[in-house]
Amino acid sequence: MSICMPGEIPDGLDLLRQRVRQDLKWLDQPSRPWVPERSVDGQPVTDVVIVGGGMAGLTVSGYLRRYGVDNHVVLDRAPAGHEGPWATYARMVTLRSPKSLSGPCMGLPSLTFHAWYEARFGQEAWAALDKIPTGLWMEYLVWLRDVLDLPVRNDVTLRGIAFRPDGMLDLTVQSGTQMRTMVCRRLVLATGRDGLGGSHVPEVIRALPRHLWAHSADMIDFAALKGRRVVVVGAGASAMDNAAVALEAGAERVDILVRRNDLPRVNKFTGIGSMGVVQGFQGLPDGWKWRFMDCVLSAQTPPPRASVLRVSREPNAFFHLGCALLSLVPWGDGTLIETSRGAMEADFVIAATGFSVDLSQRPELAAIAPHVRFWKDRFTPTPADMPSGTLNAELRYSPDLGQGFEFLEKTPGACPSLQFVHCFCFPATLSHGKVSGDIPAISDGGDRLARHIVRSLFVEDRAIHYNNLVAFNEPELSGDEWTDSPLPIV
Repeated sequence: MSICMPGEIPDGLDLLRQRVRQDLKWLDQPSRPWVPERSVDGQPVTDVVIVGGGMAGLTVSGYLRRYGVDNHVVLDRAPAGHEGPWATYARMVTLRSPKSLSGPCMGLPSLTFHAWYEARFGQEAWAALDKIPTGLWMEYLVWLRDVLDLPVRNDVTLRGIAFRPDGMLDLTVQSGTQMRTMVCRRLVLATGRDGLGGSHVPEVIRALPRHLWAHSADMIDFAALKGRRVVVVGAGASAMDNAAVALEAGAERVDILVRRNDLPRVNKFTGIGSMGVVQGFQGLPDGWKWRFMDCVLSAQTPPPRASVLRVSREPNAFFHLGCALLSLVPWGDGTLIETSRGAMEADFVIAATGFSVDLSQRPELAAIAPHVRFWKDRFTPTPADMPSGTLNAELRYSPDLGQGFEFLEKTPGACPSLQFVHCFCFPATLSHGKVSGDIPAISDGGDRLARHIVRSLFVEDRAIHYNNLVAFNEPELSGDEWTDSPLPIV
C-alpha cells in the first residue's frame, strides 16, 4: 500500500487538534466543574478513580470531563504508550474491527480514528487502507489521551481497596517502591479482558514446570523459540497470532492443537452488532440475555481469516483438529504430550486458552470478592435459555451488575458501599451487552457509565446543591431597567 508519510503533512494533526477544540467549544464542553470538593483528615478526596488507561478507561475519563467531573484520575500500571493489550500481547498485524467504526470518539467525528488517520496520512491512504494496523491503533489512543488532556498517571498499580465508614473508599496504590493511600468516592475497574480474574490455563498444562509453557497473554521471548518445537493449544485469534509470531521468529515447527473437529466459521457477535442490541440488550429479561450470550459463546468466535492464513502459509505450521490434550509431562529438555490422536514432543507450549473470572487471582480485589454477586447466585436458566444444552460456566461467573455497571451485593446490606465500585470490562457483557471492552460500542458504554456516576454524585450531594441554590444571590436585574409609572386616572 502506498501512503503519504507523516512528514509530508506536517500540520495535519495540529489542524485536527484545533478542530477538536472547536467542536468542543461549539458544544460548550467540557462542562464547568460542579461536584463539591471534599477532604477527609486533611487529605483531598478524588471523586472518581479509574483503574486502567486503555481504550475503556480513556473513554470513561473523556465523558466524565465532558460532564464536569474534573476531579478524577486514571491509573495504569504500564508505562505511557503501553496501556491495554495493543503494544503487549495483541500480536495480530491488524485489528479485526472494520476501519470505519467510530470507536472511542465519544460522539465527535474529529476524535475518530478515521479523522486521525486522514490527518496523518491523507485521504488517499485512508481509501487504500484495509484493516487498522495494531501499532497505529495504539498511536491513535495515545493521541486521543493527549488531545483531550486526560488525567492519566502511569506506572501506578492498585494494590488494595478498603471500605470506609463514611461510604468512601481507601485505595492502596503503588508507584515504584512507594505505597500510598488515595480516598475516592467512586472506583471504575476498566481493566480489560482479564479484569476480574486472569489467564485460564488447563491444569494439565499448569502442572508443567513454568519454563516450559506460557499463556498467550504473557510476555513471551519469541526470539528464544528460534529452532524450537512449539505447540499452541487453542483455535481462536490469539492462538493464530501467537503461532504466527513463533513461526516468524524462526521456530522449527509449530503444531496447533484444536479440541474441536473443525474451526468455528461464523462470528456470532457480528450477528448482534446492531444499534438495537447496543441500546436494548440491557433491557432484556434475564432469560433472554442468557439465551443471546449462550448462543454466541457456544459457537465460539472464529479467528480472522487473515490470521489463519498468516499461519497456514508457513510450511512448518501444522493444524491438528479433534486433538484433545490428555497429559503433559517433562521429557528431556521439553515435554511429552499425550493427545486423543497420539503422542508428540515439544520444547515449549503456548496456552491460547482464554481468560476466566476468578477474583482469587486479583489480590487487589480481596475486599470486594466475598460480596460480589454473580449471575449464578440468583439466576438459574431454563432449558429454553440454553440453546447449547449446557450450563455455561463463563456466564454463571459473570458479575450481576446494576444499571451503571455497579457491583451488587451477594447478601443485601452486607457491603452497601460495593455499589460505588463499577465493572467496566469484558465480564460486564452478560449484564450490559458488548459495550465495555470492544471497539464498536465503547463510547455508548462509557457514556452510560459516566451518566450514572454523574447522577449518583448529584443525588448524594443533593443537600449541598440545595443549600447552594438557597444561597445563590446573583441578580439578573439591577433595578434600573424600568421606571414605575402611576396608573392613568379614569
